[in-house]
Amino acid sequence: MIFENALGEGQSNELILNPHYDTAKGYGPKQEAVLNDAAFDLAKRTISSWEGYAPTPLVSLPAMAEKAGVAEIQFKDEGGRFGLGSFKALGGAYAVLRLLAREIAKAKNIPEPSAEDIVAGKYADIASQLTVCCATDGNHGRSVAWGAQRFGCRCVIFIHATVSEGRKEAIEAYGAEVRRCAGNYDDSVREAQETATREGWFVVSDTSYPGYTEIPKDVMQGYELMAAEAADTLGTPPTHIFIQTGVGGLAAAVAAQFARRYGPEAPRVILADPDQSACWLETIRESKPTAVEGDLDTLMAGLACGEVSLLAWDVLEPLTFAVMSVADPDAVAVMRALAKPEGGDPPVAAGESAVAGLAAFLAAAENDEARAALGIDANSRILCFGTEGDTDAALFKTLVGRSAAEVRGAA
Repeated sequence: MIFENALGEGQSNELILNPHYDTAKGYGPKQEAVLNDAAFDLAKRTISSWEGYAPTPLVSLPAMAEKAGVAEIQFKDEGGRFGLGSFKALGGAYAVLRLLAREIAKAKNIPEPSAEDIVAGKYADIASQLTVCCATDGNHGRSVAWGAQRFGCRCVIFIHATVSEGRKEAIEAYGAEVRRCAGNYDDSVREAQETATREGWFVVSDTSYPGYTEIPKDVMQGYELMAAEAADTLGTPPTHIFIQTGVGGLAAAVAAQFARRYGPEAPRVILADPDQSACWLETIRESKPTAVEGDLDTLMAGLACGEVSLLAWDVLEPLTFAVMSVADPDAVAVMRALAKPEGGDPPVAAGESAVAGLAAFLAAAENDEARAALGIDANSRILCFGTEGDTDAALFKTLVGRSAAEVRGAA
């Protein structure tokens, strides 16, 4: 289904229902092999013990909900997470720690050491000799660099041609070496892997591909903490979750947490894909992981991915209700609507990659056919995840017309 919306500049959205969606099937062994309660409990205990940890706020938007014809909209604002500005702080840094714990145990022939001992430098002789690397659009690389600095190993980050200088400098601020590559995000993923193989480094990626699956599980397990915080705060589960997709690790973590928590009563998960890098739209259309080619040049830089994570597909294949495309102008329109809300809603400073899920919902909410297809009505409770703040402060101010500090100051 393709329909026009009035969010941005008369853009259109494509909506595809997932033929493999199956609540009766439940959360089976294939999904448990990727994300499970035991691994999540370890991630939760570890991350919540870090200095600076605090659950991020869940912002209620009643005026926006009334206008959209639903009971409520809740927006999880990740802009303050560990001072890094995005939910990615939960994943990359945690995966770095897990990697170091395993490598130290192997080198010393001891049980895996505690995070406290690693942070204290007890095993600096091992950690300082290890180099972690990854490809990034910005936020994941910042998290990996922050984790490497915190836990005492070297770090090299690969960025592709269109990653902004602001995001590059933000990564360098955590002591990482940043290398810019030709091509798009997927090209930088390949260059990171090839360099790591040649140099004996460790890739800490938020995407998985053939032969590389274990570390992305740690990344995704960290992401689940964000979903668990939201569920704990809400009490009553939402009816729908609209969640943006890059490679799909975040969406898989959110879907997995709610599926294990609520079983058949779990909310319907709708993926929101930038229309210029719509690998999940094509994957759901083709019922198999399907890459999209080209420069993937979307303003939603954190979502500019042409290939889905294989682990994310394992989780999302039965848990995704539908997928929608989102255009850049619609994302900008929603950034502005959050920054200067109507009807007394609190202002939120959300970056361009943070709002695709909300943009998809608002587009669907105004179209009768889309509402019916997704089961949206006056009783619907919508949850969206604002996955980043102004991670590129200059771009945010250009798009919104005011700085994030000015937006927050208006609250």
